[in-house]
Amino acid sequence: MRSLPLFILAFFLLQQTRAQDKDELAIRKILSDQTVAWNAGNIEAFMKGYWKHDSLMFIGKSGVTYGYQNTLMNYKKNYGSAEAMGTLVFDLVKVQRLSRDYYYVVGKWHLKRTIGDVGGHYDLLFRKVDGSWVIVADHSS
Repeated sequence: MRSLPLFILAFFLLQQTRAQDKDELAIRKILSDQTVAWNAGNIEAFMKGYWKHDSLMFIGKSGVTYGYQNTLMNYKKNYGSAEAMGTLVFDLVKVQRLSRDYYYVVGKWHLKRTIGDVGGHYDLLFRKVDGSWVIVADHSS
C-alpha cells in the first residue's frame, strides 16, 4: 500500500514532463514555421509567431518598438525585397521553461543574402495566451 503514493507522484511528474515536452515542441514548431515563411518571402506569415497586441516588444539595433503593427511595418521596411530577406537560418541555443505560461529562448540567426550576409543573436520571451504560444518580447542583435 505504501507504493500507491509513490505511483501517484510518479504519474503526475510524468504528466508534467509530457506537457512540457508538448509546449516545447509547439514553440520549436513556431520557430520552424517562421523560418519557412521568411524563406518564402512571406513576412505576414512570419509574424504569426508574434503576439498580435500593442504590448508586443521588439528590441533591435534601432531601439525598442512596441506593438504588433509597428513591428510588422519595421520588418517590411527593413526587409522589403527578396534580396534583403535572403535565406534565414535559426540555431537554437537554449529553450527553457520559466513557468507554466512562459518560455525563454536564446538562439542565433543568420541571413544568407546576395547583398551581404548578416546575423546575430536573439532572445525571445514566449507566453501562452488563450491556449497558444506567442512571442511577447524579442531582442535581436
